[in-house]
Amino acid sequence: MESRGHLSHSPGLLQSQQLGGAGENFSVQRSDQSRPSSAEPDSCCVAAGPNTPTCRNCAGGSCDDNLLPELLQQGLLTTGYFNPFFSSKPAGKCSHGGLSDQTSRRDPVGGINKDHSGSSHGWLHQRAADLAINATAELLQDIRLAVGDKTFLRFMGLSFAPVLCFVIDTTGSMKDDITEAKRVSFSIIDGWRGTEQEPSGYILVPFNDPDIGPVTKTTNADVFKIRIRSLTANGGGDEPEMCLSGLQLALTAAPPHSEIFVFTDAPAKDLLLSSTITALIESTKSRVTFILTSAFASRRRRSQEMNQQTISPSDAQLYRDLAHTSGGQTIEVTKLSLSQATTVIEDSSVAAVVTVFQRVLDPGRPENFTFSLDGSLGNVIAYITGFSVVSYSVTSPTGVSQSSSQLSGPLATITTTGNLHRLKLSTEFQTGLWQISVNSMSSYTVKVTGQSSVSFIYHLVASYEGAHGDFSLMNGRPVSGDNVSLLVSVTGSDQVKVTEVTLLDSSGPTEVNGSLQSVGSGSFLVTFVGIPAGDYVVTLRGEETSSTPVSLPISFQRQASTKIRTSSISVIANVNQTNIEPGSTVSVPFTVATTSNGAVNKLIRVRASNDRSFASTSPGAVTVDASSGEKAHGTVTLTVPATAASGTDVTLTIEVENEAASDMNYSVLRFSVAAKVADVYRPVCQEVSTSGVCPSSSSLCLSSQWVFITNITDGVNGTGIETVTIIQGNGSLSTSTVAGAGGENVTVATYNSSCCSLHVELSFVDRVGNVGICVGQARVNTTSKEPTISTVITATGNSLHWRSHYCMSMTNPLLISGVVFFLWK
Repeated sequence: MESRGHLSHSPGLLQSQQLGGAGENFSVQRSDQSRPSSAEPDSCCVAAGPNTPTCRNCAGGSCDDNLLPELLQQGLLTTGYFNPFFSSKPAGKCSHGGLSDQTSRRDPVGGINKDHSGSSHGWLHQRAADLAINATAELLQDIRLAVGDKTFLRFMGLSFAPVLCFVIDTTGSMKDDITEAKRVSFSIIDGWRGTEQEPSGYILVPFNDPDIGPVTKTTNADVFKIRIRSLTANGGGDEPEMCLSGLQLALTAAPPHSEIFVFTDAPAKDLLLSSTITALIESTKSRVTFILTSAFASRRRRSQEMNQQTISPSDAQLYRDLAHTSGGQTIEVTKLSLSQATTVIEDSSVAAVVTVFQRVLDPGRPENFTFSLDGSLGNVIAYITGFSVVSYSVTSPTGVSQSSSQLSGPLATITTTGNLHRLKLSTEFQTGLWQISVNSMSSYTVKVTGQSSVSFIYHLVASYEGAHGDFSLMNGRPVSGDNVSLLVSVTGSDQVKVTEVTLLDSSGPTEVNGSLQSVGSGSFLVTFVGIPAGDYVVTLRGEETSSTPVSLPISFQRQASTKIRTSSISVIANVNQTNIEPGSTVSVPFTVATTSNGAVNKLIRVRASNDRSFASTSPGAVTVDASSGEKAHGTVTLTVPATAASGTDVTLTIEVENEAASDMNYSVLRFSVAAKVADVYRPVCQEVSTSGVCPSSSSLCLSSQWVFITNITDGVNGTGIETVTIIQGNGSLSTSTVAGAGGENVTVATYNSSCCSLHVELSFVDRVGNVGICVGQARVNTTSKEPTISTVITATGNSLHWRSHYCMSMTNPLLISGVVFFLWK
């Protein structure tokens, strides 16, 4: 049986929701409820039990009156069962209804949905839609008030500036590298502070041997400066370091699509994490650039002697492979020339950087690469990375060429450091088709980036049918030979027409074209039929049109950085919860399947790891048997220590690999450690006093003042008031804390303002994210009577009415609390 959260209605009850099977009811909406006492549940929040009948048959094809009278009299919530394949449902329960719902054909017949005006309860469609819109708007506003504008914009994906993320080796020989990391980060921070280019956040992960971390994750640039300034080079001594462990922490701490820079001069000791790092890169679509300084530099001081050592080709190849998977680069330079190589960090740390083109040739060969530049692009930079690049040239759409021997030519300014060749194209470059020709028989990478508002994001998805066709995100690699669907969303322009989305083998000639189906709002469902085994990047091509009728369309292209890699193994993890209480254990069942037919007793190795080093168990291997449909099952457990702080996030990676270690797949699961929230109610406010007289003449407003004082409390059993802020008003605010008559802490908020600002709105947030609002309004004297000031207070609780028009006494605060735990503080 499948049950979804569709809406039902009875007088006084505006919305209900049920997820899962009978009895798993939650979410409440009502317009006229005051805050219940801590000992009493809100009557608007009671759902009908699993054995309580809720519906009767629709009469004569009309479902206007199919909710049971006793349901309405008791004010209970209910929802509609839905299943497109089977008709079974609990006795007496309502169905969703509609042609696709088989349960609506079984007593009680009919449905209660209001998906559109012709639905079973379609006369309530507009009311339900308006309610949903208003509820969503208020929920987002509450989250914004709880976490602040900057974090909220990042949460909504409206921050174009990337996160500045450094992973830094702090062992003995890294003094010069740490100094350079400080210099370049301070330059970025100080140069962009207060502008749209300012990084949206900062992450620092130091690693030594054996120590890793701690992770610094902040939106405060000054905090980041203090932490990176405190780094010193010491320890080490046995050459390989814990580089991949540090990178693992960065990948799980950074938002998706981040740019991560790793500084080291040693090979990785923790090689067992390489497949985990690959899985995290692919799942987060983050780019990793390694800056290696060991090739021509002295290493550790052992017994007071300096040894000349280098990273071996095989050790460096691991870093190159990870960089290629992510769409990043591996830059190998001397410590003396490091400052020239870190220009890559400054290039990538500005807002709205997009990848236009990238190819990896390993082994190398002479090749001509073509790509299109459109009118939205600025600050275009080409990178060629490779030690044995003999020569190269760049050619513009008009046929003008510049060779690598011309460091300052008509098309670009060229700088070379170590294995990095950087071509900064002229600001007067032409739109159209460009060409870069490279002459090398050794491996190399060509990458072209620029700044543009026009970009795209994609997700691997599976579509499913039903009353509400939708998509579910896929976890892990697609299976080779299967059909693959991408949900692609183009952002930044309504003047772009997408004509082609392909999967391109970045090192070979294979290119798979997808069929496009628009799903609205600049998004497309792209389907690829039977993709062959390989490593692919998503490329998007189209035309940029101008609003001027005479302008010709300009070709544009974008490329995703991270590879999509296919696998002959699939792993599906079944997770019923994403929150874990401290001291508890979560079990994650998983299913492994293979595509090779006829094989018997195939051994599939299993590894489970997490970025918090929490206790975990998993089978070392499972056996896939042809007689069981080429499937095997297992369970991974994860135990959270009782001392784990609420709000901690943990990433669990389950990897499966064939016996030859030639193929793998993964499932990446993210959990939040959340102590059980007892405080599910909004804090409240009560006016203490108002004073002051405001004249009717605005020209005299500066000479008059008014004062509004209110008591704010979260109750005896609440978590306490964390912040009080002015969200409307030009006055000043001060707060103090006193003990209330019932033993609760009371925050006294005093607002002072001139009469030029006659309105104040205060928001207050408790320590688990519940939000309340107080509004004060000065009444202007328009008669000869003494002017007065009135205050309007809207908050939840104790005879004060809800600011909203629906009951959210349980779901909204809990959801806000959960979101606040996920967001940065």
